[in-house]
Amino acid sequence: MSRIGKQPVVLDSSVKLEVGSGQTSVQGPKGKLTVPVPAGIAVKVGDGVATVERKDDSKSQRALHGLTRALLANAVHGVTKGFAKNLEIHGVGYRAVIKDNVVNFSLGYTHAVEFPIPEGIEVKVEKNTRLEISGFDKQQVGQVAAEMRALRPPDVYKLKGVRYAGELLRKKAGKTGA
Repeated sequence: MSRIGKQPVVLDSSVKLEVGSGQTSVQGPKGKLTVPVPAGIAVKVGDGVATVERKDDSKSQRALHGLTRALLANAVHGVTKGFAKNLEIHGVGYRAVIKDNVVNFSLGYTHAVEFPIPEGIEVKVEKNTRLEISGFDKQQVGQVAAEMRALRPPDVYKLKGVRYAGELLRKKAGKTGA
């Protein structure tokens, strides 16, 4: 039995779970998500918990068992509490400003970089150098944060650029003079 897959997913009273063929819909106060359910995996709902079961013990079924349970748990957490990622901008003159659902980055390029905010994602900027990306879809929040970080990844020599809050970076030594 999968250690993750056998754990039940606790459902909040505000969460509605609808099991369909090949997918499960999770609806809560923050939004609605659909979780794909592979063939051979079944989702059962009862008494405020959802359990994920598999039909046999083949290697692929065991892998999909834990995956489906984790995706379902992330969807339930997302529609109730939501997810957030924090980014920090380091560098002289590097900053971010939000205008009309677009984040304008000044990252040392000759031009400003515009990043449109996708639907379902909320971005807050504090002190022009800290961004909080939040939403109810964990995958989408992580993807948007990764795309923003990729606009100017941290430099290994001066550590300038966009990084995750709390990210540990290794600084490389520069060339030694003669």
